[in-house]
Amino acid sequence: MNRPGQRKRGLATLLALTLGGAGLTVFAAPTAHAADDDVAKVPIRSFSSMVVDSEHERIYISDDTRSLNTESSVLVYTFQGQRVGTLTSSYGAVGGMALSADSRKLFVSEMGRIAAYDTETYAKTVHTATTYYGECGRQVAYAGGKVWHTETPTASQCDQYRSYLYGSALGAPHATGWEGTGKLYFATAPQAPGTLVMGQTLSTAGTDPYLTAFASSGDTLVRGPQRRFADGEGAGGLDLKDLALSPDGSRVAVADAAYGTRLLDAADLSDAPTPYRALPEGAKASAVAFSGDGEYVARGATAAGSVPDLLIQKADPEEGGSAFEFAFEGDLDGARVAPRGLGWSKDGSRLFALTTNSTGTSYWLHVIQPPAAQYDSRFTGALSTTPAAPVVGEPLGIRGRLELDGAAPAEPVKVSAVRRDADGDRKLAAVEVDTDGTFTVLDVPSLVGEATYTLSFLGDVTHRPAEDVTLQVAVAKAPTAIALTAPAEVTKNQSLEITGTLTGQGRALPSGITLSVRRTDKKGTGTLTSAAVAADGTFRINDLPSVRGEVVYTVAYAGDGLHSASTASATVRVRPAA
Repeated sequence: MNRPGQRKRGLATLLALTLGGAGLTVFAAPTAHAADDDVAKVPIRSFSSMVVDSEHERIYISDDTRSLNTESSVLVYTFQGQRVGTLTSSYGAVGGMALSADSRKLFVSEMGRIAAYDTETYAKTVHTATTYYGECGRQVAYAGGKVWHTETPTASQCDQYRSYLYGSALGAPHATGWEGTGKLYFATAPQAPGTLVMGQTLSTAGTDPYLTAFASSGDTLVRGPQRRFADGEGAGGLDLKDLALSPDGSRVAVADAAYGTRLLDAADLSDAPTPYRALPEGAKASAVAFSGDGEYVARGATAAGSVPDLLIQKADPEEGGSAFEFAFEGDLDGARVAPRGLGWSKDGSRLFALTTNSTGTSYWLHVIQPPAAQYDSRFTGALSTTPAAPVVGEPLGIRGRLELDGAAPAEPVKVSAVRRDADGDRKLAAVEVDTDGTFTVLDVPSLVGEATYTLSFLGDVTHRPAEDVTLQVAVAKAPTAIALTAPAEVTKNQSLEITGTLTGQGRALPSGITLSVRRTDKKGTGTLTSAAVAADGTFRINDLPSVRGEVVYTVAYAGDGLHSASTASATVRVRPAA
């Protein structure tokens, strides 16, 4: 949202990098940092779940092929993107997964059970048998010391059928009584182990999906706040693609394809006081994840071409700054972030993003190093202009100084500016800052009157944006001048000719100019025929003076919308006739 004096900075591209030679364009917006990106092709044709185990530095990715007769797997990757293992299911297709709080168990949905893998040895045991074979796939979560999973008792129209929430410690699962049409997605957080957030997906049978939170530490799930999003006319319903609970359990972020990235207070699911900035135009939210240290949030999206698909920014929007933006657009990288395809390492040093192609049949794992520490920047001293009195149509320099904390940047930093006048806003060309911090923004004002210049440093890979500074200037009309050449003396009643030139600064003088001419002698002042100015600025004045003595010829230009008025005089002595 733009307001007077403000500009949307999130899309400002200050740095473009191609990482890994794989066609991934990274747009380092104002608060961005340099990133390293490793990419691994994942040999699956559908996707169900991704789990990050920071204790053992492993990433688990499960397929979503749904068949009792299909043998599918959980693929195991290192934090460097190397595939190091495969957990093969002999009990039909795998689905949702969850990691225990101590990272010792990985719980994996198979067709008729929830399996438990030891994350040290990968030895598998049966955690619990399930009520149904799970042809529709299951979502799995770990909260309150228990494993929670969904059941959809049908083999077709899965997205339209009712799903039921079950819980288990060990042995047979028990029904919680909670349910919803379509899929149900979960979010948990390590520092809030007793909280389970659940969201309902959009379907033709459920056009106003709900979001709710449960206290899960006791024997019975206790529902807390709940919310639906449609208005009184039924519009604006939640289109849930992913949700995340902040590490401390205080905020819920929701990837809503119909809205963007919602940020809610976990206590009552109300909107946070400051929302996240809108995703780039053309991008629809598909995934969201908080970093393990709570400092950053990653927002995934589905977007075409060079529109960013992934944004990394401060988790608290009140800290300001813009996002670090990725656009996935190559055949070697995928075209978008897969729904629920984001995960962080616990210390926030790695972001794992699963991308897919436009048809959702190929997948890639990206290992991204997120933003590092940034330093402050500021404009210091007063801005000044050269010349001191600006005129329309003439070059104007706005001089200032930018101060940067921390290490000197590897690349020259740039200052940008916007001029606001009666015609609106005009963005000026960005200029590099000298090593001593000084800079000069150049402009050619196009209107007479007040003009306000707003100067900005949008940040670079190591510096935060500086607070904008403004300078108001009065732009005057461009000056003009008349030069005359006249004879020193003539004889009474003898024809005389005065030649001259009209010149002006700034923009070219208009065509068809005429100059007023006055003659003053001892009998008084009279107006002569006006002088027409040629295209080259020259003109001629002819007269037949009839009064002896000094005669003064005054030539005047009235000026125009961009040029000031000017006058010039020439004195001719008229002698008596012989």
